Formats: sequence, C-alpha cells, structure tokens
Amino acid sequence: MGFGEETKAYREMIESALSGYIAGCGAPEQLKDAMEYSLKAGGKRLRPVLTLYVCDMLGGDVQRALPFACALEMIHTYSLIHDDLPCMDDDDFRRGRPSSHKVFGEANAVLAGDGLLSYAFDIMLKVMQKDFTPNALNAAIAVSRGAGVRGMVAGQVIDLASETADDPGIDQLRFIQDNKTAAMIKAAVLAGAYMAGGDEAQLDALSRYGDAYGVLFQMTDDILDVEGDFEGMGKTLGKDQQENKLTYISLYGLDKAKEIARETADEAIAAVDIFGERATLLRELAKSCLDRRS
Repeated sequence: MGFGEETKAYREMIESALSGYIAGCGAPEQLKDAMEYSLKAGGKRLRPVLTLYVCDMLGGDVQRALPFACALEMIHTYSLIHDDLPCMDDDDFRRGRPSSHKVFGEANAVLAGDGLLSYAFDIMLKVMQKDFTPNALNAAIAVSRGAGVRGMVAGQVIDLASETADDPGIDQLRFIQDNKTAAMIKAAVLAGAYMAGGDEAQLDALSRYGDAYGVLFQMTDDILDVEGDFEGMGKTLGKDQQENKLTYISLYGLDKAKEIARETADEAIAAVDIFGERATLLRELAKSCLDRRS
C-alpha cells in the first residue's frame, strides 16, 4: 500500500481542518486569498501526516494532534512562499503553478508567508488556552524549535551563505540539511509523539528517525534537481548548479550522493526498530524516498 492509500484518512482530516482554519482566520480578503492559494496548492502533506501517524501509532488521540499538524503545514507553506522569492531562491513555479509572488506580487507574498507563520502559532496557543497540558506545550516547543533560529531559519541562512563561501565543506552541508529540512520533519514526528504521551525512549527513537529521514528527503530532492522533471517536481530544476548550492552532489558527485542516501535510509529504518510493525509507514517512507519522483 502506497503513501496515498495508507494516509488517505489522515489527509482528509488535514484538508478539512485547513479549510476551516482559513475560512475562519479573519484576515482581509487579499491576504486570505494569498494564504489560501499556496496552502491549498496540493502537495503530499508529509509533515502533518507524520504528526497524525505517530500520534496514532503511540495510541494517542489524533484529533488532539490535528491543530499541531495543521500548524506545521502552515509553517512549511510559509517557508515555500519565502523560498521562492527573488531575494531567496527566485523560482517562478511551485507545485506546478506560478509562485505566490508571481500571482500576488512580492509584498503580498511576504505578507502571506508572515500570515501563515503567525496563524500557526495562534492555532497552537489556542489549544493550550482551552486545555493546557505539558504534552501540548512540548509539542508546540518542538514545532517552534524546528521552524526557528535553531532550525529551518538557521539552515536557510547558512544555505544562502554557502553560495558565496570560498570553500564550503561537509560540516557546513550537514548543518544546512540538519536544519533547513530535517528540523521540521523531526518536529512533525515529535509533535505527534508528545501529543500521544510518548516516553523518553520513544521520543529518542523518533528524533533520530526525523533527523535521518529529513536529511534523506533533502538528499533525494537534490538528486531530483539533476535527474527529475518539471512534471514530477512542479518547480524549476537545475537551479542547484546554477546557484552554486552546497549539496552532496556538488561535494562528492551524483553516484556517491546516491550511496550516502541509501546509507541514510538505512539509518532512518533502524531508528524505529523499537516500534516493530507499528512503524511500517515510517520504514516505507524511508525506502520509497530513494525512488521518489516528486
């Protein structure tokens, strides 16, 4: 069973909840339209699905984890809007459609991203306002750390700096991939684990899985920038080389990068051994990532 069939119920919950949040956000129409354009543009909903799956896997109530899952997707979407801006990666397409700034203008794209980011925290805080629990607080902290100055934002800053660095190396690359991509994926699995009341051993295993799978996801994204196509990826390809991006391919070449990706997939799979058959989807995600085309 593939990702789509296995996670259909989770994705339906997420889509319904996201629609409700946008409908009730109270933003001016032009801001609401720009936020919705990118948030509802499709995508696998990988991060929120991971939150719900892990919560379910550990015996938690997925409805209680749902606001955190939606907050993660809003933060992820804001990052894509900003990533496409001319001052960042300068891409005119995202998920096969014109990027936000091509449709709404650069200023409104920035504000749409800002709106999604702040609304994500509003959603999580309202959960704690209504029914405060240490688990909800820890879930929100995990999301905040994954998104912020010790996570995704930090990785993006060093990623940009590496384009003009004299001699960027493996340590810099690892920092970029650990933070720019892996931090938010780790936040997704940890948020689900916290909302299910996961114990220390479970949290440690899922943290290691999030680190490994997140890096693997970025590695395969870099490989697809070389070998993929626009139809599958929905964005401009070949930009890593054009912009002198620091990747495993730029350091070691394509074949070695694929070898490291396979080793990283094995690390992710091994990390969730303690969960037995309950973690089947997590293992399948790591395996299938090596063959993904989108």
